[in-house]
Amino acid sequence: MCPIGGALFDGFSRGPTAQLVCHCLLVETEQGLVLIDTGFGLRDIKSPYSRLSPFFIHFNGIQFDKKYTAIEQVERLGFSARDVRHIVLTHLDFDHAGGLEDFPEATVHVMQTEIETAQDRHGFIGKRRYRPEQWDEVKHWKYYSAGGEPWFGFEAVRNLDGLPPEILFIPLVGHTRGHAGIAIDTPQGWLLHAGDAYFYRHEMDSSKRRCTPGLRAYQWMMEVDRKARLLNQDRLRALPCDRNKGVRLFCSHDAVEFKAFADQSSPQNEKVHQEKFVTLDGCGNLQC
Repeated sequence: MCPIGGALFDGFSRGPTAQLVCHCLLVETEQGLVLIDTGFGLRDIKSPYSRLSPFFIHFNGIQFDKKYTAIEQVERLGFSARDVRHIVLTHLDFDHAGGLEDFPEATVHVMQTEIETAQDRHGFIGKRRYRPEQWDEVKHWKYYSAGGEPWFGFEAVRNLDGLPPEILFIPLVGHTRGHAGIAIDTPQGWLLHAGDAYFYRHEMDSSKRRCTPGLRAYQWMMEVDRKARLLNQDRLRALPCDRNKGVRLFCSHDAVEFKAFADQSSPQNEKVHQEKFVTLDGCGNLQC
């Protein structure tokens, strides 16, 4: 997504438009592939105005190119749509759930509160952020309620149906009423896809935290519970700096975070490839 505003949104662009991403995560398990969020889908690319709100199409500067879709990138890795057996959603916003119908055989996992809110959408933002056209053909749903054994002080939803125990929901209410992060226990430690719990890398700085004006305004516009959102940001901020917890986290839309994690996961790169605008502080937080 390339909204007008450049560095006022992403903190690094030198031109008039910013560079934002829809950061999805593909997990290989013994139960098949698990996709965390889907970004935009093929149908969004083909018929954007029948699927998405014109307000968000233009406000976010959405780039409708097939190469950016999850299904295209999954196939580029040598897999097929059928190999994706499960999709776990941080929430149902239009830029996270657009690719659901590209994986018709997958079981979709989401928080119960989120699907209820999406089905009963109201208000200017609610009617435009939730797009039933993106998920009305999904055949297999699994819904979950908050509560269970804690995860580093957060509530956790464990034992997701059909998924390995290493994948958890971490409710992070605020951006939406059913918003959740997705935690994955990997051989290198815990990885947390924080979704839209925050938008900008420096919001997770342990001190002197900050956010660009554009993304700060966007979060205010989209939030449903400011107190809960800011409280969850405070709690998330403590995770990367505690080495005993071994948690690496990223949000959905920060292009600098995406670059660093994508390079880390590349089999051709054993170390993070450092672009000019990417460094790491003492807590492992990305600096720009």
